[in-house]
Amino acid sequence: MNVLVINCGSSSLKYQLINSDSEEVLAKGLCERIGIDGRLVYQKAGLDKEITEASMPTHKQAIQMVLDALVNDKTGAIKDLSGIDAVGHRVVHGGEKFAASTLLTEEVLAAIEECNDLAPLHNPANLIGIRACRELMPDVPMAGVFDTAFHQTMPEVAYMYGLPYEYYEKYKVRRYGFHGTSHSFVSKRAAELAGKPYEDLKIIVCHLGNGASVCAVDHGKSVDTSMGLTPLEGLIMGTRSGDVDPSILEFIAQKENLSLSEVMDVLNKKSGVAGMSGVSSDFRDLEAAMNEGNERAKLAQEAFAYRVVKYIGAYAAAMNGVDVIAFTAGVGENNDWIRAKILANFGYLGIHLDEEANRSARGIDQVISTPDSKVLCLAVPTNEELAICRETVALVG
Repeated sequence: MNVLVINCGSSSLKYQLINSDSEEVLAKGLCERIGIDGRLVYQKAGLDKEITEASMPTHKQAIQMVLDALVNDKTGAIKDLSGIDAVGHRVVHGGEKFAASTLLTEEVLAAIEECNDLAPLHNPANLIGIRACRELMPDVPMAGVFDTAFHQTMPEVAYMYGLPYEYYEKYKVRRYGFHGTSHSFVSKRAAELAGKPYEDLKIIVCHLGNGASVCAVDHGKSVDTSMGLTPLEGLIMGTRSGDVDPSILEFIAQKENLSLSEVMDVLNKKSGVAGMSGVSSDFRDLEAAMNEGNERAKLAQEAFAYRVVKYIGAYAAAMNGVDVIAFTAGVGENNDWIRAKILANFGYLGIHLDEEANRSARGIDQVISTPDSKVLCLAVPTNEELAICRETVALVG
């Protein structure tokens, strides 16, 4: 079965065509600057990237260009559109309505739309992509895979905030968590690498990148995660502040004469390691600046690592132990300095870092703890597109 995986943003669209039997990526790419001027990047497996500058007024035109590229006579990955058996869509927020992936019907789309208030930047864009695909491929089954679904197993004690209960009753204000597709994929892969049943393990997954979150997976279920109602809570990130004293919002608003929405813009887009360092939200830039003696770049990375340490410690306590710690995403998979900085704090758990293995672990599955370590520590590349493909196949059959 060939599954087209779509991840639709407000002005961009990422896609992969995956053969679900071999799990080979047949073609991949992205559409950028949708609604502005338009740019298609397309790459068939084994060939160089093709870049096409073309007008994409809407997501429908963008998806049409993707489909045209996939069936192109010269570099197409399939002969015609009958070669697409199903489409899997990433949907950011499913609220409490979706605890699992689901086939997309008009009723489901209406329920997703009801969650728009919880993810105003993401869900509307996801829906636009879904509707465009349904219009262009009306007979192809489509599935929605939710970032929040994996975390719907959290107990009330983990997801409720210390706010008036009526806000939960009226507006569903609670912790939802994100990166669920990645946390699910990586925790399952970590169990495979550990050689033990998924349901027997206590796993902490650290999804560390420009967006970052930590998840506690107890016997196959997410029981807590660092992101909250929105992706702003939790770790210090690329441009997001992570956890702050809520009173800071009022304090900054008064000092800087800013509106609440302007302060929120600062917390989401001008904070994190970018705001702390004054250098960049890209950890590669921070590492280079640190190596040149930039103290703020070093501080930003150390503060980032320290926040991860605190969450790992909290989740080890919440689960009354931990068997596996897995690092994933751009920073988690590739930054050995950050991983070493984090794990240096867990000697009390019997964790010992294999320094050579840690240095060589870049974008590959690798054990980075020593054989005598009481907790297995891993670097595990995430693959959200493959996870979406697998979920889609399970639904479509």
